[in-house]
Amino acid sequence: MKLKDILPKDRLLLKDILPKEGTILKDIKEKMPFQMNKIKVSSFVGPSGTGKSYRAQMVASERNIEFIIDDGLLINNNQVIAGESAKKAPTKVETVKHALFYREEEKQEIVKALKKYKPQSILILGTSDGMVDKIAANLGLPEISERVYITDVATEQEMQTARKIRVTEGNHVIPVPTFEIKKEFSGFLLDPLQIFKSKGKGQKPYISEKSIIRPTFSYMGKFTISDTVFRQILDYLAGNTPAINRVIKCRVQNLGEGVDIYMEVEIVYGFNVVEGLTNFKEKAKKEIEKLTAMNVVRLQVIAKSLYVPQK
Repeated sequence: MKLKDILPKDRLLLKDILPKEGTILKDIKEKMPFQMNKIKVSSFVGPSGTGKSYRAQMVASERNIEFIIDDGLLINNNQVIAGESAKKAPTKVETVKHALFYREEEKQEIVKALKKYKPQSILILGTSDGMVDKIAANLGLPEISERVYITDVATEQEMQTARKIRVTEGNHVIPVPTFEIKKEFSGFLLDPLQIFKSKGKGQKPYISEKSIIRPTFSYMGKFTISDTVFRQILDYLAGNTPAINRVIKCRVQNLGEGVDIYMEVEIVYGFNVVEGLTNFKEKAKKEIEKLTAMNVVRLQVIAKSLYVPQK
């Protein structure tokens, strides 16, 4: 008796039970732990105030690097993925410690994000080779394989202009859009900056959004606004809202990350209360953030009384 005679005729062949070509390798890769030592690490080095953050995305884009580490932040495609900006630190010493991920909890937040997003390459910004080497070592990243210097991408005149702005205006650049860091830097001077630069004929243009801030340690940095200013803005807006007769009470609380505003108003009879207050809240929040650069964490508007106009 031959082997083929004792096997069932509808037997499964090995090719029938194996997954399609390529799926095994894909499944294995997905289940394997992420290896930090496989990331290609590049650095971008230059003295403070010479325009590194301003040019960071350009340098990364030209090398097809999607992830940037700059002053304590992990950035991907114009978005803050993890970390807190070192520019918010109260002193320059604390700023350096934060940028180096000196504290364990700061380091672990970035490491966790790297394991989650699994970048193939990353660009680290710093003021010296020693600084970027230290950042890479603290985060458990491999040694830097490519080093780019500010002198490679900026002229001496451009660097002098950047230094002058840093010294005279106290301005710093963060390579992410203003809306990304507005909450964190509420109470600081924020200005949006958009850059468009062509790489050459037939190549994808380089478009970048950035934020200009004045950090805490700058002598021109943080500013405070009296509660009276908020009340005056709200009084003016309420006076131009047909559904509101007057503001009865207004309380403003600064929460650090922004302001919490509580209002009681008198509604005019004949108007839709819900619609009128909703429109007022939207307008008030927009105007306050525009005029004061403060983030409005919460704005409560309560209809406390009713005003009936005399015929």
